[in-house]
Amino acid sequence: MAIKSFNPYTPSRRFITVEDFSTLTRTKPEKSLTLSLRKKGGRNNTGEVMVRHQGGGHKQRYRIIDFKRDKDGVPAKVVSIEYDPNRSARISLVHYADGEKRYILHPEGLAVGDTILSGPQADIKTGNSLSLSEMPEGTLLHNIELIPGNGGQMVRSAGTSAQLMAKEGDYATVKMPSSEIRLFSMRCRATIGQVGNIEHENVTLGNAGRSRHMGVRPTVRGTAMNAVDHPHGGGRGKSKGANHPSSPWGQPAKGFKTRKKKVWDRLIISRRQTGGKDKQVLA
Repeated sequence: MAIKSFNPYTPSRRFITVEDFSTLTRTKPEKSLTLSLRKKGGRNNTGEVMVRHQGGGHKQRYRIIDFKRDKDGVPAKVVSIEYDPNRSARISLVHYADGEKRYILHPEGLAVGDTILSGPQADIKTGNSLSLSEMPEGTLLHNIELIPGNGGQMVRSAGTSAQLMAKEGDYATVKMPSSEIRLFSMRCRATIGQVGNIEHENVTLGNAGRSRHMGVRPTVRGTAMNAVDHPHGGGRGKSKGANHPSSPWGQPAKGFKTRKKKVWDRLIISRRQTGGKDKQVLA
């Protein structure tokens, strides 16, 4: 896939870049694998805004993706590569030998006509899905399960991949795209290869209209607000006063740890790199 740029016939057009979609082989989704998607605008069941800056955007239908890859021993043929408006990655429509159709995340290098397989008997080949215990060290992975049988939850964005570093006992050591190193159960499944659409990170939206088309509403600086609306607001001149950088609700915005403790935190060997050396975490 390539990135297209334009002659600057308007000021914003000078900076806009778009994907050329040359790798796509089908324009309309498989109807039986789609669901209607209702917009929520960042609101909860009582109508209160829980996530700011969401709303509007183009109407979409949700594509049902097979993150579990649990159809073992049945080969599937890649029929098409399609666009999915709900994620940065591309998706592939596969037809199984028994007639069933499913969508999977499209890995880099998988082409129309290729055959994929899931289960213990699958080869170490791009697009195949098997447990970490059956993969050699050094393998690039994506769509990794956190809990065996729950389906892939990690490493699903465009262009991302993790690497299997080591295997010992009941756990495999995996280096994540964020540089975090963590343990996964050997029974967790993953798909071999790197997620496709690698050039996605190089796309520049370039103007406000494209953001609104994607359902992203404007973000207003705190210093541009009144004092009643934000800790940085009000005052004389362009200043946040004597306040430390914070959110509209007073939570510190720089250096304050917000990550909640989870059961699997003990499986993290090394936190992601944040501007310096990796922070070691003792189990």
